[in-house]
Amino acid sequence: MAKIDIELIKKLREETGVAIIRIREVLDEVSGNEKKALEILKKEGFEKAAKREGRTTSEGKVFVYTHHTGKVVGIFELLCETDFVAKTELFESTGKDLAIQVASMGAEDIEKQDFVKDPSKKVSELIKELIAKTGENVRIGRVFRVELGKV
Repeated sequence: MAKIDIELIKKLREETGVAIIRIREVLDEVSGNEKKALEILKKEGFEKAAKREGRTTSEGKVFVYTHHTGKVVGIFELLCETDFVAKTELFESTGKDLAIQVASMGAEDIEKQDFVKDPSKKVSELIKELIAKTGENVRIGRVFRVELGKV
């Protein structure tokens, strides 16, 4: 077992939400290669997310973003399994970001849109990452964009 940099483990933990022991195992498997390890961990996370898809999402929050002009509002309902997850910082920040997404890009095909804060990923990928990190099924509920003067 090679010596693995603790900072790399912390970084991968923050990005994926995977248990430290699993991160260590994967880093050992790939001889400390960060890119390969991240690829494997994300793939595993997406596989776990797929298994959670059928679970009931009766909790969550509604997030609202009002543009500084006051003329555009994004409303985004993010659903999860428990109120515990709905209260986490990760869930909160994701919900707020997605309300901004709606105000900026509209509500049409929200899951297929490039994420405004990181265009290298789609909104659907962001949701899968949230599922992997929280360990719960998370899904998009109702989504609205209201713009002054438009019906």
